[in-house]
Amino acid sequence: MKRLVLKTIAAAIALAAFGSASAQDRTIKFTTTNPEGHPLVMGMHKFADIVAAKSGGKIKVNLFPGGVLGGDGPVLSAMQGGTIEMASMNSSYLAGQVKEFAIYDFPFMFSSSKQADAVVDGPFGKQMHAKLDAKGLVGLTYWELGFRNITNNKRPITKVEDIAGLKLRVIPTAINVDWVKALGANPTPMTFGEVYAALEQGAIDGQENPMTVIAANKLFEVQKYGTLTNHQYNPQSVLISKKFWDSLNAGEKKIISDAAVESTAYQRQQARLQASTALEAAKKGGMQINELSPAELDKMRDKMRPVVAKFGVTVGQDTVKGLQDALAAAPK
Repeated sequence: MKRLVLKTIAAAIALAAFGSASAQDRTIKFTTTNPEGHPLVMGMHKFADIVAAKSGGKIKVNLFPGGVLGGDGPVLSAMQGGTIEMASMNSSYLAGQVKEFAIYDFPFMFSSSKQADAVVDGPFGKQMHAKLDAKGLVGLTYWELGFRNITNNKRPITKVEDIAGLKLRVIPTAINVDWVKALGANPTPMTFGEVYAALEQGAIDGQENPMTVIAANKLFEVQKYGTLTNHQYNPQSVLISKKFWDSLNAGEKKIISDAAVESTAYQRQQARLQASTALEAAKKGGMQINELSPAELDKMRDKMRPVVAKFGVTVGQDTVKGLQDALAAAPK
């Protein structure tokens, strides 16, 4: 038994050494729309540190937070062309590449972060990422953004009817447009980099995002009211350009894959730690926070059911069943 343990350790050391030795000098541009201090960017820093350690400093990951390399659309195109190597973004945004990814925008899909982890880390999440290969993208892992909530400048939202008439920014995907319409509000698709200015100028009344995003981007400076609806949970795909990926040798691919997995636990931990502090930061910044009652949340779900049914047809029943089976098997 002792010899077996020693052999296992030796094999692991040898494999790690192989990865480092086989790595060439490379530079990776890794971007996201969120700013420094946000849990997604903290995950990026962790990933960069792990890659540097595993590659003996040969692979350098340069970070570009805050959308400085462009919005998600231009970044995806640049990744497909091989001019940007990596990005982290809403998995649902990938519906423009592979229609099945719209399922990650289904309202009230996950009941907890624990359940979400089990689904995206399991066969369902892996099968979804595998669909990206044909589109010039490789999905490495899923990070956490958190449960989304609604903010606005018009009035406190204490019942579902209060949402009606509000001009809300949404992620530019069809299902987001439709669920906002179902609540009687006016959806305004917009890239996240435009949101602060649009709120400040009054071009839109509100938006919806996790509290970590609201706090990190100081949206409380331009929003009066926040409502804890937890209506959506968007996994964040960590992506790498397939053109770049295919240029790597086996050792380099292992370094990057292992770093993605190892950084995921840290990133999610930071996201969950920041969720409560972000809420307090928003309150301290002057935002009035309230919660919808369980009865009002049930009304919200009911209004969204036709939207879920419609897009169930769009993404395909096989995908819907795959998600339902994964949810049933996951811890709540």
